[in-house]
Amino acid sequence: MRATVAARVGDDQPDFRLERPPLVGTIGPRRAKCRSAGTKGSRVWRAPDRLEPDREGTPVRRAVFAAVAAATLASLVAAPAAGAAPAAPAPAAYTPPPVAWGPCDNAGLQAAGAQCGFVTVPLDYQNPGGAKAQLAVSRIKHKTPDSQYQGVMLTNPGGPGGSGLTLARVGGNVPNHAGDAYDWIGFDPRGVGSSKPALSCDNGYTSFDRPSYVPLTPQLEKTWLDRAKNYAADCAKKNPKALLDNLKTTDTVRDMDSIRAALGAEQINFYGYSYGTYLGQVYGTMFPQRVRRMVLDSTVDPRNVWYQANLNQDVAFDRNINIWFGWLAKYDSTYHLGKTQAAVKATVDRELVKLSLKPAGGQIGPDELTDVIQQASYYQLTWLGVADALSALVTKGDPSQVKALFESDSDNGYAVYLGVQCTDVQWPTNWNQWRVDNWKTFLKAPYFTWQNAWFNAPCVFWPAKAGKPVQVDGKGVKSVLMIDETLDAATPYEGSLEVRSRFPGASLIAEPGGTSHAITPRGNACVDTKIADYLATGALPARKPGRTADVECAPLPQPQPAPSAPAAQEQAKARSLPLVGHL
Repeated sequence: MRATVAARVGDDQPDFRLERPPLVGTIGPRRAKCRSAGTKGSRVWRAPDRLEPDREGTPVRRAVFAAVAAATLASLVAAPAAGAAPAAPAPAAYTPPPVAWGPCDNAGLQAAGAQCGFVTVPLDYQNPGGAKAQLAVSRIKHKTPDSQYQGVMLTNPGGPGGSGLTLARVGGNVPNHAGDAYDWIGFDPRGVGSSKPALSCDNGYTSFDRPSYVPLTPQLEKTWLDRAKNYAADCAKKNPKALLDNLKTTDTVRDMDSIRAALGAEQINFYGYSYGTYLGQVYGTMFPQRVRRMVLDSTVDPRNVWYQANLNQDVAFDRNINIWFGWLAKYDSTYHLGKTQAAVKATVDRELVKLSLKPAGGQIGPDELTDVIQQASYYQLTWLGVADALSALVTKGDPSQVKALFESDSDNGYAVYLGVQCTDVQWPTNWNQWRVDNWKTFLKAPYFTWQNAWFNAPCVFWPAKAGKPVQVDGKGVKSVLMIDETLDAATPYEGSLEVRSRFPGASLIAEPGGTSHAITPRGNACVDTKIADYLATGALPARKPGRTADVECAPLPQPQPAPSAPAAQEQAKARSLPLVGHL
């Protein structure tokens, strides 16, 4: 599951649309737009066996227990767990040519005075003389005198599969002009966006017309598996084998070092969000001598890439949607969805059943509504917009706002997401293991488990060989600033504690009780000034002993439908900046 990017830096206004669930993660956006996973003609909206909101003893719960029991009794043979690999061996030497800088096509980058170009890299670093890729890069040069220049700041928004070209603008959001001393570099990773070749498998795969996520019948499960298999086959048919075979995190990390070399820099600074934090971890493991400073916002747990990470996300997203239900209940006089958390949940469950019988406006079914409300699990700043859309649908029968939040998109980001996650590590190839694990998780987290399972299901059939993840070791990296909200669902907080333990030079800022993902710098003065201090001087919060955060900052306050003046001011300040994180 990718973490969502509700809007990219460079957009004129924040855009609270989901890039279908998840990126990492994973992490990852979920995407900047709500990405559906449907095929024309595949609509299966009817609720089998008198589907009802899940209550103890209902057909849904009985069906789930039966499915788990049947699968468990089927002599499940799980694929052996893939062990972590040491840092990948150095490939043959490759020196990229310098970047030929020119004007940018993106209006936001033009307005910021950015330059754009390409970095040429081998598709296969083991064969540097072979086929090449062109990585699209952007640069906003430092604004300080050269005597105050602090070097290159490479950025990544996460995903995997997220376009990072416009992320060069992040430096302008850092308080006290602390970003002005850096050259801010954005780039589209291999296969993504403006980089060449760009991966694409089936542009018709994203649609309103999809089977229901929860496979309560064998027919539904087969439909989804067939779709996943066909998608993987389309990827094999339509893309160069050399690209599909070389989309691992380690390939992008080597690309990052090629960008460094093309810029003539001895070291890089790095600002990574969500899956981008994993790129930072692996870069610091493979090229520790090339790291000057790092900022990691919403950190991937390297122990769980990627199958278990997605199951962990399911539970965390379900927790966060219930937090949002409680917030909706607090403002029942505005939204009219229920006066208690349980009442709101029952309202949503009834609406999902209703849509399974007849999609609103012929397009908004249970999958579309699930994808849209998931935005509230990612970002607190989406709560108002998603609440308005849900209220209009439930109380007025008006699906227009939900439809506006759900927008089908090119599948480039989704294809790259799979290309990375499916080959970083071997996923289980025995579908029975997926069935057991996801039904068990569904019992704890019914809203997003099967959505996420089908998002990743092409990994069962992926046409490129998987490798082993790098054993992350940050002992050689001297300086890292980490930030995480403790109820971040896309990259659960335990991942930040784990990475902090592996990077002795890291300090962690925690925001207890915060539910948002990968949003710095975004108007939280406590957090943003510490980022500014770090970028200006290298100063880190004093590291505490043990497995803990080093400093705490209160998260931004929950939004209010009719906020008081102080709260309105804080919300307006935060919402004026675009969201940037993935996974």
